[in-house]
Amino acid sequence: MLLKRFVYGIFRHSYYLSRWYRRRFTKGGLLVAAGLAISAIVGLDTNLTMAYQAFTFLLALLLISMVWSLFFRNSYTARRILPRFGTVGETLPYRLVVQNKSGKKQSDLYIFDNGDDPRPNFREFLSIDEPKEEDRNLFDRIIGYHRWLWLLSKNDGGISAERSLATLGPNSEGEVQAEVVPGQRGYLHLRSLSIARPDPLGLFKSFVTLPAEQSVLILPKRYSLPPFNIPGNRRYQPGGVALTYSVGDSQEFVSMRDYRPGDPLRRIHWRSWAKTGRPVVREYQEEFFVRHGLILDTFQKTERSEKFEEAVSLASSFACAVQTQESLLDLMFVGPEAYCFTAGRGLALTDRMLEILASVRPCMDKEFDSLPPIVFERSSLLSGCICIFLSWDDERQQFISNLLELGIPTLVLVIRAAGDSVPLDPGPMGGMEERFLSLEVGRIEEGLAKL
Repeated sequence: MLLKRFVYGIFRHSYYLSRWYRRRFTKGGLLVAAGLAISAIVGLDTNLTMAYQAFTFLLALLLISMVWSLFFRNSYTARRILPRFGTVGETLPYRLVVQNKSGKKQSDLYIFDNGDDPRPNFREFLSIDEPKEEDRNLFDRIIGYHRWLWLLSKNDGGISAERSLATLGPNSEGEVQAEVVPGQRGYLHLRSLSIARPDPLGLFKSFVTLPAEQSVLILPKRYSLPPFNIPGNRRYQPGGVALTYSVGDSQEFVSMRDYRPGDPLRRIHWRSWAKTGRPVVREYQEEFFVRHGLILDTFQKTERSEKFEEAVSLASSFACAVQTQESLLDLMFVGPEAYCFTAGRGLALTDRMLEILASVRPCMDKEFDSLPPIVFERSSLLSGCICIFLSWDDERQQFISNLLELGIPTLVLVIRAAGDSVPLDPGPMGGMEERFLSLEVGRIEEGLAKL
């Protein structure tokens, strides 16, 4: 543990110095700094070499550039134009708008975006493994440098990349296109913007940092699903069904409303159309329709894992694929408490369910037996279930047996660690292997092709 903490401290401080070095020095400045270091080593003995003169000259250049940077105090404002959502692993484009509020032309400007500190904390460094880390040699596994780089890339995603601004005239605005590739779901926090300008020698950059705190929600990665069908009939939905605002299957009249594409012609109220000049349909209360349960297994002992992230991505994929316009979809999982969110038929949009999945966290303080009660409470309403599990133990198999005994058709997907390809015993899903999938991390899409 002491070695790990020492190594972590070295990584943490070296990252800070490296980032400061890359941001502050231009390419020419980096070359001068390298020459300064070489001349310092070569010119240690001033009696044998004249390299100390080069050292003095290069040091003077850098000092002049650094002192000049202290006088960069021009007035700017900056803002971002962000989309509503991003997606893990996909480029998120956005725009940066900078206004020069001074009466002078400003050129050779650069802009940096500043997010949260991408350095993982010590607990994350210890507990989160890099994908396929077990394939690395013993030294790499002990030191964890590749794990450190992987965690940095997940947390940063290219936010800090330098972007050049066009020349800004007096009291004018300029715009630059920026992008980031989010490495993890949840809120991506953008804290401030830094405007930089090199000194006249072109060696060292001056900085002005502007507050610009914004955030964008990053949705889970989603997979393309082949056409699939979950068997199940329409179920009676007592109470609350009037909220679905649909033309129903019962004959209890509710109201008149404007025609929507897809409404059957037999529901058109011709007299009202004649009076209003626009198509109007009769609306009936619907009491029988399809309702699916999407059950997400959140039970694990670590704060983050690739298996859990893949499970959330699968849940998001099914949330988008199930036709919630003609059915309801209940997302059920356990976090700090038991949750059930319903989308479809006027109750909520799929986007809202994706927002929920973007923020779901593992449940580390409860056991799996806290999930079945919220499912069985709604079992009489469910036409079918999609179960996404992190393991396939006795508890989960018993849960599936109980669902099947209730006559609820079920699709089971089990997420397994990368490299774990030993066939699983389908257990209660025996004889229904077409609805039982074992999916390996890193090969999820390949496994989904078997649906």
